[in-house]
Amino acid sequence: MKSIAALQAAVTATPSEREPSDAELDAIETESPLILAEVALLDAQIMTIDRTPSELDHQRIRRARRRVLAARRDLANRTATASDVPVSGGAA
Repeated sequence: MKSIAALQAAVTATPSEREPSDAELDAIETESPLILAEVALLDAQIMTIDRTPSELDHQRIRRARRRVLAARRDLANRTATASDVPVSGGAA
């Protein structure tokens, strides 16, 4: 019978691998407005699953969709600004 005790350490994560790194926490914090907006949209859509949506429900869903789009735009602009990508096509 073979012992797998030596293989166990390779399978089990070390304590430092269990916690998110600072970079991962920063990424989560940066994306949190988008995540919250998407959750609000999902909540608005879930409320109308088992019934006919009223005009108020339609407004709530439209408003939530606009928030998601605005959060995506803000996140895209923030990442584009942070990467400092030069824009080509200008006059030489």
